[in-house]
Amino acid sequence: MKIKTHKATAKRFRVTAKGKLMKRTAGQDHFNAREDSVVTRRKRRDVAIAKVNVPAIRKLIARS
Repeated sequence: MKIKTHKATAKRFRVTAKGKLMKRTAGQDHFNAREDSVVTRRKRRDVAIAKVNVPAIRKLIARS
């Protein structure tokens, strides 16, 4: 049986060359003027997701 890719998940996460799952930092689209400059710079980077969530997300974005 073919495994289908969950498209909503595939749009939100990406797999790096070394296999880590990355996501966009939360809260960077709205109300950024009041944030501290350190927070604003931190929000520009992608972050690795928690290890506890990796198996579930890998299953959703798996392709075969």
